[in-house]
Amino acid sequence: MEASATFKTVAICETQPVTAEGFRSLIAGADGLKLVRAVTSLAAAEEILRRDRPDLMMLDKGFGTQSVLQWLVDSAPAGVTTAFVVWGNSITEPEALRLLQAGVKGIVRKTADTAVIMACIRAVAAGVNWMEDSLSRESPRMERYPRSELTPREQQVLELVEQGLKNKEIARELGIRPGTVKIHLKHIFEKTGVRGRYGLALSGLKDRGLLEMAPQR
Repeated sequence: MEASATFKTVAICETQPVTAEGFRSLIAGADGLKLVRAVTSLAAAEEILRRDRPDLMMLDKGFGTQSVLQWLVDSAPAGVTTAFVVWGNSITEPEALRLLQAGVKGIVRKTADTAVIMACIRAVAAGVNWMEDSLSRESPRMERYPRSELTPREQQVLELVEQGLKNKEIARELGIRPGTVKIHLKHIFEKTGVRGRYGLALSGLKDRGLLEMAPQR
């Protein structure tokens, strides 16, 4: 996937300077992309956003998922259109979902092949939300069990799960008991082959065309 014409500048906020240098070399060999700044703190990243306004910023999950989420809420200046990609040595399904819900556009492992990392950057450059397929344990199964097999009530429960609601909140929304929600979820898991609610939510984003999941290379 080619980078869009307006997507040129990249910055990185990384806990390890050596890793940042490796990323610098990667971007230096990529057509249409230019690394404008590399910093080692979220405070410095905020200054970059205000001063340089890069098209894309890589954020290290090593700062802590909660710290990154809070920074995204508190520190991004008004009017900044920078797209954020979070990368880390390991990223769980719950973390991936929370990051996507916070507006992160790309999620990739640091241990991925360079081709995969570049695929993530170029996909986000083209305006696509992107995540490695391997970060969601359940996504391949979802394709084998179409949602058309779900009952209307199960579809409702599924949609509320995708919105991040807990069982008690779903029960209040639908006017049913929490125990009934659990039964519906059990049937959803059986029909889709998905074992966890986070997998359901990620697969839902994919099914609605809001997230591209690319296989590990």
